Amino acid sequence: MTIHRHDFLVIGSGAAGLLAAHKLARSGRVAVITKRSPEVSNSNLAQGGIAAVTSGDDRFSLHIEDTLRTGAGLSDPEVVRMTITEAPYRIAELVDLGASFSLRNGRFELGLEGGHSRRRVLHAADATGREIERALLETCKADRNITFFPYFSAVDLILRGRPARTRPSRNACLGVYALDDRTGKVHSFLAGSTVLASGGAGKVYRYTTNPEVATGDGMAMAYRAGLPLANMEFVQFHPTCLYHPQEKSFLISEALRGEGGILRGEGGEAFMKKYSKARELAPRDVVARAIDAELKRTGAECVHLDMTHLDAAFLKRRFPNIYAKCLSLGLDITKEPIPVVPAAHFFCGGVAVDDHGRTAMPGLYAIGEVSHTGLHGANRLASNSLLEACVFAHRAAVAIAAAGPLGAPPAGAPVRWTTGNARPSDEAVIIKHNWDEIRTLMWNYVGIVRSDKRLERARSRMKVISDEIVKYYWDFLPTRDLIELRNLACVADAIIRSAAARRESRGLHYTVDYPGTSPKFARPTMVDRYGK
Repeated sequence: MTIHRHDFLVIGSGAAGLLAAHKLARSGRVAVITKRSPEVSNSNLAQGGIAAVTSGDDRFSLHIEDTLRTGAGLSDPEVVRMTITEAPYRIAELVDLGASFSLRNGRFELGLEGGHSRRRVLHAADATGREIERALLETCKADRNITFFPYFSAVDLILRGRPARTRPSRNACLGVYALDDRTGKVHSFLAGSTVLASGGAGKVYRYTTNPEVATGDGMAMAYRAGLPLANMEFVQFHPTCLYHPQEKSFLISEALRGEGGILRGEGGEAFMKKYSKARELAPRDVVARAIDAELKRTGAECVHLDMTHLDAAFLKRRFPNIYAKCLSLGLDITKEPIPVVPAAHFFCGGVAVDDHGRTAMPGLYAIGEVSHTGLHGANRLASNSLLEACVFAHRAAVAIAAAGPLGAPPAGAPVRWTTGNARPSDEAVIIKHNWDEIRTLMWNYVGIVRSDKRLERARSRMKVISDEIVKYYWDFLPTRDLIELRNLACVADAIIRSAAARRESRGLHYTVDYPGTSPKFARPTMVDRYGK
């Protein structure tokens, strides 16, 4: 068994992880663990952009107001203020690192998206995340203090004491066990500070815009270590995922609606006026529920986003990647509407952290979608996610540098992985079956619209599935599929418990049994492995 020792350990290679690695490399050696190649992440797929006040027509107060309004009373006002006022500095930093945003007449070309009162979304055509990832990856790969470990799947955090006996604040994170997918061997990665930047968990749902890697690994590892997860019921369903048999996860950016796209039903009628005065520019939760209601009312399999009334040359310039992708599937968006459906997209909840990404456990930080910072509240304002990733990557790096190293692991710490009596798997079909059942169960019972009855069914069934997975996990040697299944089950249970605890409808959480908003629930929902 191999033991790797570094000053800092980053799990994940999205925008948050890469920016943190770049900053930490100034102070020591950094290991970056990625499940696939470093280019594979949710950040890389982000189309719309990154929100920031950069024009004379905009003000911090307006961006703050838009974020708080969209967060439906659960955003932390101080975190919102801090993030938005620091945004211009992070934008300037990305530009210095080589990120190239679209310009118009020598200035940033700013997009408008749902929930924003001003044009403030910087973008690189319709592939903003990919451009930011490119710049950050080139920077990190050129840094001798950063070592990438691709095709390593994190299994569990290495802790100073057992989570069943030691509360997080009295424990410490020493690193992580990670499976080398190419050899099947588990390695130990030890570091003075560990940063979870592993992204979200969209694959817990049957339909998602997320890549295959989004299986909630960081959330699940933190949960098993005894850390609380906050606001897991607030799962943002993107209103417009391409509906096509050859493409199950291709996102149709919110920016298309910002530029004048119209949602139409089966008969061609524009239906958003029935659901919001803002129509297509309503926040995502409103638009997603409206589409869900139309699909259930009509029995149609999708609705259509119509861009055909806009200038064809403009569409090709503004959305070159979406235009090309659709055209490759036989769909010309300048001439025919785009078939779309809602799909799981972004988690507003995650590992509870403070304003520097610190968890309750010494030595462990969480940034990006894996974390709950208080910025998004009950619903995320469009294009605030890349912003949050950059702001908290910076602040976590500052905190880690100030904290200094934790020191060497104490004698007797469980730094070596042991397999016990586990043997190679002989029934991999069980993994696929449970994977499919979890994702279908979550989509049907814990999706856009919920009820007490659906949540109770989901919790009852998840108990059976989880018991099967736990037994299977301890009987057989770990594989990437088994690790991901175990993590999905953990995240699914946390979502169900959180949703059942919130007896109101607020933001992204809508239940038919409690359709109103209650002041009693104007607080985060917290769940942990101890039953809270």
